[in-house]
Amino acid sequence: MLVLVGALLAAGSAYAAGGRYLGVATCAGSTCHGRAEGNGAVVRQDEIATWQEPNSPSGAHSRAYAVLDSLRGRQIAATLGIESATSSSQCIQCHATPAAAGERGARFQLSDGVGCEGCHGPADRWLATHYTVSGNHAANVAAGMVPLENPQVRARLCLDCHYAGSQAGQFVTHKVMAAGHPRLSFELDLFSALQQHHDADADYVARKGNLSSIRLWAVGQAEAVRRAMAVFRDPARGSQGLYPEFYFFDCHSCHRPITDGPQRRLTFETNPGRPIPFATPPFNDENMIMLSVAARTLAPDQAAGFNQATAAFHRAMGQGRPQTVAAAQQLEAAAGALSDALSRRGYGAADGFRVVAAIADRTTAPRFTDYAGSAQAVMAVDTLLNAMVREGRVTVGAAAGIRASINRAYTAVATPESYNPGAFRAALSQAARSIGALQ
Repeated sequence: MLVLVGALLAAGSAYAAGGRYLGVATCAGSTCHGRAEGNGAVVRQDEIATWQEPNSPSGAHSRAYAVLDSLRGRQIAATLGIESATSSSQCIQCHATPAAAGERGARFQLSDGVGCEGCHGPADRWLATHYTVSGNHAANVAAGMVPLENPQVRARLCLDCHYAGSQAGQFVTHKVMAAGHPRLSFELDLFSALQQHHDADADYVARKGNLSSIRLWAVGQAEAVRRAMAVFRDPARGSQGLYPEFYFFDCHSCHRPITDGPQRRLTFETNPGRPIPFATPPFNDENMIMLSVAARTLAPDQAAGFNQATAAFHRAMGQGRPQTVAAAQQLEAAAGALSDALSRRGYGAADGFRVVAAIADRTTAPRFTDYAGSAQAVMAVDTLLNAMVREGRVTVGAAAGIRASINRAYTAVATPESYNPGAFRAALSQAARSIGALQ
């Protein structure tokens, strides 16, 4: 089991094996990616400026190391007994490009945060040839560049930090969250759009293919479930002494107001997707809900099997660790099969509309009883609408008219404390109906 889990966790980093990291400065020349204006003939060439943007999500990776020395970063480190977060492997594996000391070139700096090579792979073997006339993408990949146009590869790489990876420090445990680290969430298409520093123009499509947003979203959900199950099954990570590792559970099923009075006040709604005994803390199933939607609309021949595996996993949570691990293995396999199917299939104009409708329909909406799953749902509707606009299926003006409904759904999940399931479902339903009317 450990060998299989380790292989899966390492899958996103396989292309980086044995390379040397040269640092952001090696990419930042004005004839490469360091221009002030994106007017390059083949690529924009202002990618560094986008990566460094100080006030937008596109610059989040460049700011990742600096936050370790912020007030919040220092407080977390102090609580965990870490002398300095900026030099601790518990932190820099995700807050900087994860290069071991012996893999760092002369211009590599941890203070760059998650630099170019954090996603594209160590550049020593492909940096000097990737921009030449005779160079091509296949040769770059063979030399160690990560093929991020492959949605499975991209998802697995991102999940190393945005869920858990194989390196020490690539897992934000409940202990780290209790010290003050923010809750992690993962949605591949939205995250990709926020970080995108290239134009998906005809040249990009000719070299790397057409990267469908709905494919990214669907495969990302499948790989997130697959990774969650792999990490959960790992005995070194799945438990903390007597207790399970609480990171896996839905935070807000426990972190709710507690009152002691003569009349009970229930603070939960029964969730039809979670066949668990009363008062059992539920596993965080935000990606399972979305993957169920993807299966039902995009891979219907696998939907029933996946839903059965999900229900069996939740049911096993009330039975014991051995039963749950066995169920997790089955769910991991079902998610992996869906990832393969969703990665291979073609996508048409109607697929996005069908997925949006299914997210808010009577089958799925009753599962939005908790904050995490609801936040995942509104991110999906938002990113799929944006994709429809980019692909010319919805006009900018029509999308702007729907924005108010999506914003109401975002408002409903603005904070866990103010989350209201009924208000969220109503806002999401209105947004989905408005999008469907544009088809």
